[in-house]
Amino acid sequence: MTSADQGIAAWHRYMESGGNRDLLAALVADDAVFHSPVVHTAQVGKAKVMLYLLSAAKVLGNDSFRYERELVDGNEACLEFTATIDGIHVNGIDLITFDDHGKIKDFKVMVRPLKAVNKLWELMAAQLQAAD
Repeated sequence: MTSADQGIAAWHRYMESGGNRDLLAALVADDAVFHSPVVHTAQVGKAKVMLYLLSAAKVLGNDSFRYERELVDGNEACLEFTATIDGIHVNGIDLITFDDHGKIKDFKVMVRPLKAVNKLWELMAAQLQAAD
């Protein structure tokens, strides 16, 4: 099993947990970087990456959330997802780079269509503000 396979399995356990902080903490590298579809600058460091990923699990983590397919190449993975939030269909991908120990080094989210991006911006802003 490759480090990406280990990391993906751990990521799925985290998502199925409904956003368990301890599972995520064990999965994110200390120097991880997160790239949001709605925030211009990269978020650097474990604490910031965890803040965004925990908030995203709350926003997206409903019964409609599904990973549709996975593409893995070495330590990199592309996971396509779908969800419905407030009646808006969301389609996106998680581009994840894992280190040699299966921990997340880099996590980039891309989302479509535009009204889904706008809804995620609205809901993520509320989650991040509540976390402060």
